[in-house]
Amino acid sequence: MAIQYQYVTWQLEKVLGNISYEHFEISDEVQEEVELVRAQLRRETMKDGAENLIVFKEIHNMLSPALFGEFKRHNSFKFEAPQDDKNGIVDHGLRDMVILLAEVNGKSDFDAARMTLNLMDGLKRTSHADLPNIEKAETKSSKLGSSTVEDERRDSPVIPEDFRCPISLELMKDPVIVSTGQTYERSFIQRWIDCGNRTCPKTQQKLQNLTLTPNYVLRSLIMQWCEANSFEQPHRSTGGRMRSNGTFHEITGDKSLINSLIAKLTSRSMEEQRSAAAEIRLLAKRSTDNRILIAEAGAIPALVGLLWLDDQKTQEHAVTSLLNLSIYDHNKEVIMLAGAIAPIIQVLKSGSMEARENAAAAIFSLSLIDENKITIGGAPGAIEALVELLESGSPRGKKDAATALFNLCIYQGNKLRAVRAGILRPLIKILKDSMTCGMLDEVLTILSVLVSHQEGKAAIAKANTIPLLIDLLRTGQPRIKENATAILLALCKKDSENLAYIGRLGAVIPLTEVVNSGTERAKRKASSLLEHLKKLQIL
Repeated sequence: MAIQYQYVTWQLEKVLGNISYEHFEISDEVQEEVELVRAQLRRETMKDGAENLIVFKEIHNMLSPALFGEFKRHNSFKFEAPQDDKNGIVDHGLRDMVILLAEVNGKSDFDAARMTLNLMDGLKRTSHADLPNIEKAETKSSKLGSSTVEDERRDSPVIPEDFRCPISLELMKDPVIVSTGQTYERSFIQRWIDCGNRTCPKTQQKLQNLTLTPNYVLRSLIMQWCEANSFEQPHRSTGGRMRSNGTFHEITGDKSLINSLIAKLTSRSMEEQRSAAAEIRLLAKRSTDNRILIAEAGAIPALVGLLWLDDQKTQEHAVTSLLNLSIYDHNKEVIMLAGAIAPIIQVLKSGSMEARENAAAAIFSLSLIDENKITIGGAPGAIEALVELLESGSPRGKKDAATALFNLCIYQGNKLRAVRAGILRPLIKILKDSMTCGMLDEVLTILSVLVSHQEGKAAIAKANTIPLLIDLLRTGQPRIKENATAILLALCKKDSENLAYIGRLGAVIPLTEVVNSGTERAKRKASSLLEHLKKLQIL
């Protein structure tokens, strides 16, 4: 099992290393995650020593489809499986290793025997003849093959597990404590949070807050251990970027460039302001490092100020810069404290279409923090401006508005605001035009949130939504049917009038079809609705 595990780990690392980031347009953040996984796989592979890796490579090459076919044709007539090892032809350790690796790849013992002789012959004729002492290898219960690097590994001190970050498995430089009490390297846990995760990676418990408290005691112990073991002491870092080998370096960037751009944001020249905002927009889009540096340099208040200008292009660059900066969670708080909501709403009302789209996206991003849902929802004109964009915006603008409205309406108080702002009008219009608009998912998701509020429920029923939902039961995709069924059930719970209405509209047949062929959640909701209809008929 140890050999097979080491081989599969080695294969995974190689496969991830062959991914073309440029071809698939993979973002910097995802690249960092992939490189972190590769670093952990490399470390895991090396735990049992490096002496097996050349054998892995030879077998991997031999088992590639083209080479394996050629290998079988080349050896099919002249090969005879060895019956014994009286003449020392076959090395038992290598043979057993090849059998295990052949099993992982779905090959037979017969293929494994042929590959063993082929491999031994190849290794003898190359510089690998001394690796891994193949002709003198001993089979051990926990590991096969020799251990040529063990002496070197003994010389290197073993890092205590408590000193390693649970994410990177590296010695911690700047240990911090999260709300669950677990300790992580600051740069790694910060990136975990920046990706939208709200759980502790080690315990999977929900993080009650995102505060990172320095663990000074552990840092002191790590420094003492490094000194006692003549181990290079880690230097503290405020952040970093993943290198290809899985290690981190300090956050770097052209700080002088960023500072000069921020200075131009407050220039008296409109042209300079517009140009600087456009450059910051691009820099903030590129990486987390840039988002940190730009915010720390004080760009956010200056960008917020630009939102009040009459120049639409400058507004567009400024609001998009704030959107890009808000991807980094800490910047969300800075943007809110800078008083950005009122000018973002102004752009949402009167900016260019692209600026309005990105203003809606910025509101969505900022509202991912729960307390911001309350602040934004209570801001004069915020929900009304989003409803207007949902009704008359571009296709992308409508989607951005719908996403922002859904997120805001998770907060109970905003549901009523949205209903009173007329949100049902564009939602019903989209439902009626469902074949061309491509926004059914968004509309049904919003309705499923609004229906949980009593006034929202009444307004949805009054807007004559029920016939449209029943039509979706007949014609929609599985997920559409699931959401439509859930909304119908919510409308009919403790409401005999709505229940009787769906009965008269012939809902029983499509509901029965959903019970038979829908998703698991849809089946449960449809069954419950049919039960309610059955009871109503009995009464």
